[in-house]
Amino acid sequence: MSENRQPPLYCPYCGDEDLRPNEASHGAWECHSCARVFSVKFIGLLSKGVSAK
Repeated sequence: MSENRQPPLYCPYCGDEDLRPNEASHGAWECHSCARVFSVKFIGLLSKGVSAK
């Protein structure tokens, strides 16, 4: 994972902003509000892209 990526701004589970890097796992974040550890992973781009309606 590139070090130039934007860190998450909020927890995807509780929405709180009290996030810190997890020491045990590279690229993982821990939320100190709900006590969950999570990571954000980029999967890919849509083959067609997004169409405006």
